[in-house]
Amino acid sequence: MSRFEIKAQSGRARRASFETIHGTIETPVFMNVGTAGAIRGGAGTEDLRAVGCTVELSNTYHLHLRPGDEVIRALGGLRKFMNWDGPVLTDSGGFQVFSLAHRRKITEQGVGFVSYIDGKRVFIGPEESIRIQSNLASTIAMAFDECVANPSPRSYVERSVERTTRWLIRCREELDRLNAAEGTLNPHQMLFGINQGGVFPDIRARHMRQIAEVPCDGFAIGGLSVGETAEEMYGIIEAVEPEMPKDKPRYLMGVGTPLNILEGVYRGIDFFDCVLPLRNAQHGNIFTRNGKMRLLAEKYRLDERPIDENCGCPACRNHSRAYIRHLLKADERLGMRLCVLHNLYFYNELTARIRASLEDENFESFYREQRGILGEFAEDR
Repeated sequence: MSRFEIKAQSGRARRASFETIHGTIETPVFMNVGTAGAIRGGAGTEDLRAVGCTVELSNTYHLHLRPGDEVIRALGGLRKFMNWDGPVLTDSGGFQVFSLAHRRKITEQGVGFVSYIDGKRVFIGPEESIRIQSNLASTIAMAFDECVANPSPRSYVERSVERTTRWLIRCREELDRLNAAEGTLNPHQMLFGINQGGVFPDIRARHMRQIAEVPCDGFAIGGLSVGETAEEMYGIIEAVEPEMPKDKPRYLMGVGTPLNILEGVYRGIDFFDCVLPLRNAQHGNIFTRNGKMRLLAEKYRLDERPIDENCGCPACRNHSRAYIRHLLKADERLGMRLCVLHNLYFYNELTARIRASLEDENFESFYREQRGILGEFAEDR
């Protein structure tokens, strides 16, 4: 089998398998976000298995600052550190670094910034980002890039993507060096390049053509869901997708709602990640097959039913809406934990259902049905 094998297609939507050193990833897939090596809300790796997670995503920037990538390397790499036996993707730290607009300085070499932990000056460039990710020994490393704000001036975006391309080449060279070096924890670490270009479709398409010339294991569309409308985001995907290699996975970074994921798959995307299910869970906002629920609503005070009677997550198997609502109202951490488990289960099950619809050759009808449901509030339940 090839490393990336497309098993079924419907229009631009793809059902594929991606073979990695840490296991095969079935796509489309939602990657569960464990920023600092853990899912917010008190979910451990045993919980990830229970909610159907197949790929875990952690943050290079945060792990570099605390506990330090050298510490994690000394303990056998991130997968051993957090007791996770599946694939791990680490982002490059670029998004976090560039979100510190008032605390960082960009040069051709990289970015200097101030640590949010202790105020110390820190520098990360392409080589530093790749070295950190090599120490973490993730399955997939992301290239270091600049994520510009939307909107940004066209002239700045053009200069930025040119620098991002140069940085990608440096990332490729550094990862090749490290993968060949004695003592590297994961000498089979993969690299994904990142497409940038703001909300300018022509810059996006041109940049994708340029970075497709760099030998990467997959490619991502970055810099979206940072201020533009959903329709602008879909338009960018449609501009970039024709330029993306057909035989490599495609990743839409930091996106998004269940509807965004469905629309992304429809437009040819394979990988997704987002903190949205976690942030919603913190406030009792729950995703279900019939739309979104506000679990703090008064009408659930005496509701003995599970959140979703057709859901197999740990929260729905064991607890009522009334009990979880009480926990949230009482500010008990168990309430948020149960909501986190439910929302992650929903996201993982959604991509599993999408995969099944592609295999069964009924994705078009699934897409038409679900786009009218996802994003709605289940206020009548």
